[in-house]
Amino acid sequence: MQPTPSASYTSTLRIKLTNRPGTLGQVTTAIGRAGGDIGAIDIVSVSRGTMTRDITFTAGSLEHVRAIVEAVRDVDGVEVVNVSDRTFLMHLGGKIEVTSKMPLKTRADLSMAYTPGVARVCEAIHRDPEKAFTLTIKRNMVAVVTDGTAVLGLGDIGPAAALPVMEGKAMLFKEFAGVDAFPVCLSTKDPDEIVRTVKNISTAFGGINLEDISAPRCFEIEERLKEELDIPVFHDDQHGTAVVVLAALINALKIVGKRMEDVKVVVNGVGAAGVACTKIIMSAGVTNIVGCDQHGALYRGRREHMNWMKDWYAQHTNPANEQGTVHDVMRGADVFLGLSVPGVISVEDLQHMNPQPIVCAMANPTPEIMPEAAEPYVAVMATGRSDYPNQINNVLCFPGIFKGALQCRASRINEEMKLAAASAIAALITDDELHPEYIIPSVFDKRVAEAVSREVEEAAYRTGVARRERAAAIASDV
Repeated sequence: MQPTPSASYTSTLRIKLTNRPGTLGQVTTAIGRAGGDIGAIDIVSVSRGTMTRDITFTAGSLEHVRAIVEAVRDVDGVEVVNVSDRTFLMHLGGKIEVTSKMPLKTRADLSMAYTPGVARVCEAIHRDPEKAFTLTIKRNMVAVVTDGTAVLGLGDIGPAAALPVMEGKAMLFKEFAGVDAFPVCLSTKDPDEIVRTVKNISTAFGGINLEDISAPRCFEIEERLKEELDIPVFHDDQHGTAVVVLAALINALKIVGKRMEDVKVVVNGVGAAGVACTKIIMSAGVTNIVGCDQHGALYRGRREHMNWMKDWYAQHTNPANEQGTVHDVMRGADVFLGLSVPGVISVEDLQHMNPQPIVCAMANPTPEIMPEAAEPYVAVMATGRSDYPNQINNVLCFPGIFKGALQCRASRINEEMKLAAASAIAALITDDELHPEYIIPSVFDKRVAEAVSREVEEAAYRTGVARRERAAAIASDV
C-alpha cells in the first residue's frame, strides 16, 4: 500500500519523450499506477522527433518518489533527464532575507539613515534606553533560539541542521502576524551558556522564542531567562502547543456537553509539550489528569525513571494515584492527549473510555492512533497533521501572542495571556459553525493572529505586565 501523497514530497521530473502519439499518456498512467498525484505538465523544448517536458507530482515518501521515477523509466521511448526535489529547491540559499524598509537614493537619505544623522538617534537612546523600542528593530523583532537538540521528530541533530526549521519559524512570524524574527542557532547544549548567550544578544530583540530544546533542560532555560530578562520569553514547543490544545478542548467539550471540572484527562508523553498542556488545562479548571511516560503512569511514590519535572508532575496530578500502563489508566477517561509516539493506543483503549471520548493524537507525522481507526469510537478527533480535520498547529498561537506582547511592550508572557490566547482561538468558531471536524480555525484564517494579539494585549494590561501606555503613539514616544 502506497503512502498518501504529500506536498512535502513534491518533485519535478524532466523527461525527454519520443514525439509520437500516446507516449505522454503512458507516462501519466505510469505515475498514476505508482500512486503519484500529478500537478503541472509543462513543455520545456521541442526538437525533431522528441519533446522535453517537466511533470510535477507529489508522493508520500522519498522511497515513493524513487518508485514513481522508476515506473517512468520503464516507459518505452522515455528518457529521464533530471529529478528535482521542490522542497530542496525552496530552501536554496535559505528562505528568509533582510531588506531595508526605506530606499537610500540620495545623500540626504544616507545622512539621515547613517552618519551624521543617526548619531542623534543613538544619543536619544543613550539618554532613555526605552526609546530602543520605538527607534530600532527591537520594537518588532523576535529571536528564534535553538540548540538543535529536539528538532521536530528528528531529535538531537545539532544547530546547523536545525537552521531550516528556525528559518521557517521566522517566515511564519512574518506571514501570519507581521512580526520580524531571526534564527539564532547556538553551538552549545550547556544551559548556563545558552542563558548567558541569549542574555548577551537580547538587546536587539523585543522577545525570545525558544524552539526545539530538549526536556528537561528547556524548563530550566526558560525559567531562568524569564527571571533574568525584561522581555517576553516563550518556549513554543511547550506553550504554543498547550494554547492550541486548550482552544480545541474548549470547543470539543461544548460538542459533547461536558465541563472542564468533570472530565478525566490522560496525557501520554510528559515532555515539554505534555507538561505545558497539563499546566494550562489545570489553569482552565481540569482537576483529574493522569500523565504517562513510556514506563506507565506517573504517581506519588514512583521512583523509577523519574526526574525533577516528573516528580513535580506526580505531586500535582493523578488525584486517585492510579498506576499501570497508559492502557490501564485510559479506562474511564473522557479525553486523551497524545504527545508521544505513533501507534501507542488502540481501538480497544478507546472502547474503554467514557462515552463520547475526545482524542487529540498529536504525534507527528504518525499519530498515536490513526483517525480512520478511531473515527467510529470517538466524538471528536484531532491530530497534528494538516491532511486531517482539527490540526493542532502552533502557528495558530505564537505569531499572535508575540504580536500582542510586542505591541504593549510586555515584560513577560504570563499564564493569563496564554489562557486569553486559547479563548480567542476557540471563540472564532461560533456555535452555529461548531462541528466535530471543526473545533479550531484553519491556520490560514487571517482573523486568528489579530484576535489572539488583541486578547493577549488586553490580558497583559489587565495583569500589569504591559509597559506601554494605551494611548501612546509613536510620535509621543519619540
